[in-house]
Order: sequence, then C-alpha cells, then structure tokens
Amino acid sequence: MDADANNLFNEMQTLTGLTGLFSIIVQLISIFLVWILLKEVKWEAIFRFPRSLKARMFQVLLAVAIGHLLAQFVLQYWDYSTMLRSFVE
Repeated sequence: MDADANNLFNEMQTLTGLTGLFSIIVQLISIFLVWILLKEVKWEAIFRFPRSLKARMFQVLLAVAIGHLLAQFVLQYWDYSTMLRSFVE
C-alpha cells in the first residue's frame, strides 16, 4: 500500500511539473507572437521618437501584458476542455 501511495505521489508531482512547464511555454510563445504583431504598428503616430528607450519599453510592456492575456485565455480554454472531456466520460 505504501508503494502505491508513493507511486501516486510521484505521478502527481510529475504531472504538476509538466503542467507548469506547459504554462511557461504557452506564456513565452504568446508574448513572442504579440511582440511580432506589435512590430507592424506605426509607432510614429504615437511617439515622437519611436526608437527611443521609452518607446521600446512601452512596446515590451505592452507585448507582455497582451501576451499574458492571450496565454491566460489559451490555458483556461485548455483547462475547460479537459474538464469537459472528463464530464463526457
């Protein structure tokens, strides 16, 4: 019985680690995709000097904020779809 509990604990620990790794990867990919999309924005209309440090920092922070929202949407959708799968079974 003790060996079964230990195996279950190890499996849960591995699953938790994989879930965390998956979440980090989704976050980074989302931020990267938003960064690529933000490169198409005409920053000259917003900033007087679009290549200045302040403008670049704004672009980075905006990419992180929007990328985080996108990643949260994807991860929640993934979570809800796995919940539905267990509901159907």
